Amino acid sequence: METKVCIKNYLAYCEIQKCLDKKTLKAYRIDLRQFCEQNPETQITEITSEILELYIAHLHGQYKPKTAKRKIASIKAFFHYLEYREIISYNPFNKIRIRFREPVILPKTIPLNTVELFLATIYRQHKTAETPCQKQNALRDAAVAELLFATGMRISELCSLKISDVNLSDGTILIYGKGRRERRLQIGSEAVIRILSAYNESVYTKRASCRHFFINHTGSALSDQSVRRMINKYTALASIEQHITPHMFRHTFATSLLDADVDIRYIQEMLGHSSINVTEIYTHVSVAKQKDILARKHPRKDFRV
Repeated sequence: METKVCIKNYLAYCEIQKCLDKKTLKAYRIDLRQFCEQNPETQITEITSEILELYIAHLHGQYKPKTAKRKIASIKAFFHYLEYREIISYNPFNKIRIRFREPVILPKTIPLNTVELFLATIYRQHKTAETPCQKQNALRDAAVAELLFATGMRISELCSLKISDVNLSDGTILIYGKGRRERRLQIGSEAVIRILSAYNESVYTKRASCRHFFINHTGSALSDQSVRRMINKYTALASIEQHITPHMFRHTFATSLLDADVDIRYIQEMLGHSSINVTEIYTHVSVAKQKDILARKHPRKDFRV
């Protein structure tokens, strides 16, 4: 069977049966297309361990370790599917041992005083808005920023929130994460619930047929690009020099809870991580913080010996 046909069938399987999200499917599509382009004349049954090893070496030469690792994982999952479907009699990945150490890249966080300044800037814009449209937009922006920081949800999860997923009477949010895994988060701040309620009431008649909780000025679902532009806008208005992304609110949420001695398994559950290994990256941040504290605060630094 041709490699392109196998890839097409595999992507359909990932979408329909595994219910993978659009971004994951897009990454798989790109990774598998690149693999196919590198071996255009080779039938899928002719792919050997040696061919895979050459391709893996090519990836390491072209990409950073984290990206190469992801692309290799995409190809490996594809061959596991081929083996499962009995399209190939032997999986060439079985002969390959892939071990490489990627550098630990600490998640970038936002200082808490910067988060406070950022939120205060949005509320000031809401208070001083000159038109109903400006007031409405500032109210929505405040609700978006507050929810990102209050729950640590991904921007894709926020933009896909449906009205039915948000229960403001008991302060819970139902989130569909990666792989359509469900998790329910409790909003712990009454101030956040109030701003969400105020926003929800203000757009009640403007949603029309849109079932999304957050909408843009046309009544359609809010996009992640709109959220990014919003963050850039208020960062500039607040004269914040740090470049802030939506995902940094998630990192700040996690590290703040870890610094407050919250058990990492609770944090894993709130973030929707399938493995504790993913969540443990935040322990590196705390270790870095400990080092900074001890370097600046420990009395040994003032000794003259």
